[in-house]
Amino acid sequence: MGTRPQRRCTGTALIIAGNSATLAEQNRGAWDRELIAEGHALVRARLASGEAPGRYQILAAINAVHTDAPDVRDTDWSQVVALYDQLARLDPSPIVRLNRAIALAELDGPDVALADIDGLPLAGYHTFHATRADLLRRLGRSEESRAAYDRAIALAGNTAETAYLTRRRDQL
Repeated sequence: MGTRPQRRCTGTALIIAGNSATLAEQNRGAWDRELIAEGHALVRARLASGEAPGRYQILAAINAVHTDAPDVRDTDWSQVVALYDQLARLDPSPIVRLNRAIALAELDGPDVALADIDGLPLAGYHTFHATRADLLRRLGRSEESRAAYDRAIALAGNTAETAYLTRRRDQL
């Protein structure tokens, strides 16, 4: 039996064996379909129970939407945003709002998402700055994006995230 690479999700990227990969960059063909099917079955069973889902059930449902799409472009972003809306009613935290904005950018564009996150009290959170940097990059605002990447890099918690963010900034 072989060993699996160590995996950890950081919000902006998944760290696999010390390297970061965003959801769009991941090889979905390498995902464990058996575990995904098991997760989907658990989500369906919980939703069918008639009980109101809690925070973790909603997060699992968001994950199920992502893992159901064969490619990131096939993701049902309106469903992801709706699930984040539901999660925000249970947990109106700035982190939930930030994650919702990432999905909103895919649905309504980076300008809408940027307006949604501006003013969030997350100045010390590297993922906030990384998200802003990406949205600004997508809007063609390279200098502002570079500054946001610099702030994210300064706040990043590990070498894989720092390397990923530096690479993204240097691509501007």
